Amino acid sequence: MKQAMRNAARRLAAEDGAATAEYAVATMAAVGFAGLLVVILRGDEVKGILTDLVRRALTTAG
Repeated sequence: MKQAMRNAARRLAAEDGAATAEYAVATMAAVGFAGLLVVILRGDEVKGILTDLVRRALTTAG
């Protein structure tokens, strides 16, 4: 009976699923950050800044 209790305690103390949960949290944070970037980059002001930046880069390169 003591051996069964030790085995059960060992199984409960194992952290096998901890890494999976950490990956899930990190993935959700990355998805949230990507969504925020999409919202920001859809703005007209940001589009204008990026277009101007690319235009200047192409004119100075030639």
